[in-house]
Amino acid sequence: MRVLNAENLSKLYFLGDRLPNSLRDSVAKLLLSATTLKRQDADKLWALKDVSFEVSDGETLGIIGTNGAGKSTLLKILSRITKPTSGRAEIRGRVGSLLEVGTGFHNELSGRENIYLNGAILGMKRAEINKKFDEIIAFSEIERFLDTPLKHYSSGMHMRLAFSVAAHLDPEILIVDEVLAVGDVGFQKKCLNKMRDIGESGRTVLFVSHDINSISRLCKRAIWLERGQLRSDGPTSDVVSEYLNELSETGSEKVWDDAAKAPGNDVARLRRIRVVDHEGNSAAALSIKQRIGVEMTFDVLGNDKVLIPNLHFYNEQGNCIFVSHDWNSGWRERPRPAGKYISTIWIPGNFLAEGTIFVTSALSTYKPFSVHFEERDVVTFRVIDTLDGDSARGDYAGLLPGVIRPVLEWENS
Repeated sequence: MRVLNAENLSKLYFLGDRLPNSLRDSVAKLLLSATTLKRQDADKLWALKDVSFEVSDGETLGIIGTNGAGKSTLLKILSRITKPTSGRAEIRGRVGSLLEVGTGFHNELSGRENIYLNGAILGMKRAEINKKFDEIIAFSEIERFLDTPLKHYSSGMHMRLAFSVAAHLDPEILIVDEVLAVGDVGFQKKCLNKMRDIGESGRTVLFVSHDINSISRLCKRAIWLERGQLRSDGPTSDVVSEYLNELSETGSEKVWDDAAKAPGNDVARLRRIRVVDHEGNSAAALSIKQRIGVEMTFDVLGNDKVLIPNLHFYNEQGNCIFVSHDWNSGWRERPRPAGKYISTIWIPGNFLAEGTIFVTSALSTYKPFSVHFEERDVVTFRVIDTLDGDSARGDYAGLLPGVIRPVLEWENS
């Protein structure tokens, strides 16, 4: 059943506008309106422009995009905090939202009082709130400060209480912004697991985050906003792949159409390199459980060199994960005749750790040693580790360090 239907949502802001809070502001605004006949286009900012999508009951939808893409504006409209300039959003069911630390809370009231206040805003009866009260406090871990006014809470404590209230007061739709970044790693794990549980219980979750790994773990579907417009909507793996490929300075594929400008020398030139999934399709974001291929196409211009393709893999910190050479193709002991060659390395599933991987491509002769081309960080790709429970991560949602992440056998006696 469809629980959310957004039709052509748009939100227009005028740069420099502010609400008058003094006589000086009011007079200045009056004079400005008297001397300015109409707004210039440069003064306008469309935070959202004709955004349309639907969400079904039980879906967990990820929303991605760069800063200023319109993500938070969209959530504020769906939470009924901001009115759209045009368009409409039809929502069926109770909405719990966590957008900014402090939204929907009163600083002069205690934590206890704010729980009841939020429940009343959601339309819940006191008996319903009482039923969930102990769960909220246990999850938030702020029992000691329950009767302390919120103005004395740290931002982390505030966020703990806000998420606990939003998640436990039985909303049919839970809307969560990047605010989870305020919490510590342990509590972030609890929040991610709670959102997963909400989705699995048949309720709907809308989740905005810059953490692509969290989006990929929690959401089967994602939308990508760019400059206020809907750029892509589909399976999370496809949308994330497209998004990361756009953001990356190199991307997951590089082609040199002009042989004269391709990396190399009079022995060989690199013509193409791309990252592929287990089915051989180009991809920028890949599941940790599936094998990953890096395909390297090069032209050999002579007939007298033993040429060995090799690839170097680095993580985000610049640490070399491993280097691999073409050791088993039969070309290690004999020269390659002139022509086009395609060499592909296959990395097994459950080997690389999640994160961004940078690939350096090279072609060498070893006897005597000579490098014919070496392109550093020529392509990148993203390894995604889900919470399906069948990878080395299991159902643990927190930080898992290391440059590799193999699934190893355990024995118990």
